[in-house]
Amino acid sequence: MLPKPLLSWRSWPFMERPVTSILLVVFLSFLALLLYYLAVITWQQPLYYVLGMFLVLINLLPYFIQTEYELYEDKYLVRYLFIKVSRPYSDFGCFYTDKRGIMLSTFKMPRRLDVFRGQSLRFSSTQDERNDLLSILKQKIGKQY
Repeated sequence: MLPKPLLSWRSWPFMERPVTSILLVVFLSFLALLLYYLAVITWQQPLYYVLGMFLVLINLLPYFIQTEYELYEDKYLVRYLFIKVSRPYSDFGCFYTDKRGIMLSTFKMPRRLDVFRGQSLRFSSTQDERNDLLSILKQKIGKQY
């Protein structure tokens, strides 16, 4: 049983940004039709269509599912639909903000590899947790860019 978190919130971009979500669904429908035409009708290779759409949808999955974030004294916990990600703050050298959230970097300075090695903490639509989150991360990680 985990102790009570210092801070917790939920983020669900698909529901929080309806205009962007509608545009994304329209784009994905267009992409599905285009890939179907190319892969199935032109090339007669339905496996390429299935693999291509699978890769696109898996890459966008965090946008479509609700994500729960919890910050504890020594680590953070991110819960996706069936996956839990937890790491101690000591794994990170710095953090920086953007308009959608905070990126925890494993390096001492921001790098392009942060997308692959770091952890993104997305804000909720109201961003009520923003100030508390920043103060906790300043205390636990230290370096902010």
